Amino acid sequence: MGLRARSTGPAAPDWDDSDLTVVVSAFDETEAASAVLARSPDWVEAGAAVLRHHLLLPPGSTERAAELLEQDGWRLRAAAEPELAGFGAEPAAGAEPLFAERVQKLDALHCSQESSRMAGLAQRLGGRAVGWVALQKP
Repeated sequence: MGLRARSTGPAAPDWDDSDLTVVVSAFDETEAASAVLARSPDWVEAGAAVLRHHLLLPPGSTERAAELLEQDGWRLRAAAEPELAGFGAEPAAGAEPLFAERVQKLDALHCSQESSRMAGLAQRLGGRAVGWVALQKP
């Protein structure tokens, strides 16, 4: 007889789901993740979200960044032209606007940890982390 886990919450979103909307955005590095989450009327605490970090990296560093991020379940992808309006910063000449994305449950501790991690990664590779957003189904 096997045991089967029962889902008690909403299903995890697919990061390519076109129905996802931004429910939280954080582009001020001085604002605590707990404050960012608390001010969002649309964020569903019980549900998983796509956490999307906005990065600006030099073109030669994207492959290394993708390798490092994939080890922990992140994917790195280029920001498409329509997505640049909400990117949070104007890319400098030669910088590639990229998204590091992962599906996870959001809480202040993990958002803070991941923001620090992305900032460190971007700095080591000669770029910068601009901010992050979280997406969930409406």
